[in-house]
Amino acid sequence: MTERMIVVGADAAGMATAAQARRRRDRNDLEIVAFERGHFTSYSACGIPYWISGLVPEREQLVARDPETHRKQYDIDVRLRHEVTAIDLDRREVVARDLDGGGEVRERFDTLMYAAGAVPIKPDWARTDAAGVFGVQTLDDGSALRRWLEAEPRPRRAVVVGGGYIGVEMAEALVLRGLSVTLLERGEQPVSTVDPDMAVLVTEAMRGLGVDIRTGVEVTGLAVRDGRVYGVQTDAGHLPTDLVVLGLGVRPNTALAEAAGLPLGPTGGIRVDRRMRVTGTPGVWAAGDCVETLHRVSGLPVHIPLGTHANKQGRVAGINIGGGYATFAGVIGTAVTKVCDLEVGRTGLRERDATAAGFEFVSVIAESTNRAGYYPGSRPMTVKLIAERPSGRLLGAQIVGWSEAAKRIDTLAVALWNRMTVDDMTALDLGYAPPYAPVWDPVLVAARKATDALAR
Repeated sequence: MTERMIVVGADAAGMATAAQARRRRDRNDLEIVAFERGHFTSYSACGIPYWISGLVPEREQLVARDPETHRKQYDIDVRLRHEVTAIDLDRREVVARDLDGGGEVRERFDTLMYAAGAVPIKPDWARTDAAGVFGVQTLDDGSALRRWLEAEPRPRRAVVVGGGYIGVEMAEALVLRGLSVTLLERGEQPVSTVDPDMAVLVTEAMRGLGVDIRTGVEVTGLAVRDGRVYGVQTDAGHLPTDLVVLGLGVRPNTALAEAAGLPLGPTGGIRVDRRMRVTGTPGVWAAGDCVETLHRVSGLPVHIPLGTHANKQGRVAGINIGGGYATFAGVIGTAVTKVCDLEVGRTGLRERDATAAGFEFVSVIAESTNRAGYYPGSRPMTVKLIAERPSGRLLGAQIVGWSEAAKRIDTLAVALWNRMTVDDMTALDLGYAPPYAPVWDPVLVAARKATDALAR
C-alpha cells in the first residue's frame, strides 16, 4: 500500500522535506500532500524588506519554487489557501479548511511533517483590524503593505514598532521609499542580537540615514479613526502616522501541535531529535521555525527562526523519510543584516548569553579596516570577540563595518563551530590583498587582542 505523507506548511522546511523525500521515493511508494494557508510556496520571507524598498523589483523574484513546479517536477499535491485546523494522531488524519472555496477536508496520513513556521508576537494593542497596520511575516503580508504604499493618498509617515532585524530592515526600506520613519524600541537599544557596545554603532548609522530612533518607549495603543490608523499611543506621548509596521519578533507556531499532544520544549518550540523526529511520536516529524534546537556553544535548547536552518532541517527530515540517514547538528546563532551601507554580523554567544550559560570569559573590541588603509574605499570595521577563560575557546563574535564585514563573520562561525581557541585563530592563513584586507585581517587583530587579554 502506498504510504501517505501530509505536510503542514509549504514554505522552506516543509517543501525541502517533501522534495528530498520525493527524490528517494516515487509516487507509487510515497504520496505527498502539502497544505499551505497562503498564496505562495517556497519563498524568501527575508527578502520582503528589499522588495518593499524597491531594491528587488518584482515579488516573484522572491519565490524559489512556485506550486506548479512542486506539482510537475516533484509530483507533490500542493493545496494553497488550505489552513490545517486540527491534527488527530489517533485517527492519523488532519482537518483543513478551504479559505477561498469554503468547506472542510479530512486527509489521512501515515507520515506527518509539521512545518507551520512561526507567528508574529502581538500584544493586545496590536490585535486590530484597522487598516494601515502591517506585519511582514509572509509574502501575503508584504503584498498588503506594498498595496498600501502605492495607494492614493500616498503615506508620508511610518512608525516601526520593534528594533530587531525585521524592524531595522523595514525602517530602512521605508526611508528608501521616501517616508519619514520613526522606530520605537522599548529596550535600551535596537538590534539586541548584539551587545550594547556594538548596537550603538548601528543606532548611529540608522540616525544618519534619517530614522528617528526612540528607545525605552512602550507602545500602549493605536489611534484609529474610521477604521484606519492615524497614530501610535506610547508612554511618552502620541505619534501621528499613516502606517504602522510591527516588528516585535516571532514565536513558534505550535498551537495545533500542542493541541494534538506533541511535546514542546522550554523555548516553546516542538521537541525533536537529531533526525527531526518529534520526540516520542512515531511517524511525526517537524522542522523550521516551529521547532527548538540545540545551541552548540551553550549546550542549551534555543529557538532561532532562520530560513537557513529551516532548509537544512527540512533536508535532513526528507532524507530520513526517504529511507536515508541524516542528522541536524544544531546551531550557533550566526546571522547578518544590513542597515543602509552598514553591515552587522554575529555568531555564538553575546555577553549575557555567556553569563547565563555559566561561562567565565573575556571580551575584547578591536578596531581595524576592511582593506589596506591606503587602498581606495578603506572603511572602519569593529570586531568583538568573547572567549572562555582560561581555555581561550571562542564563545561568540560580533562585527560591525561598512564593507566586507558581514561575510567575515563566516570565518568566525567556522572557528566557533570547530571549537577553536583565539590563540589557534591568530595563526589562520587568511587571504590577503590590499583591495580585500589589511596585512593583519580584522579577524586576526581581534584574535591577538583576545589572546593578550587571556594572558593577563
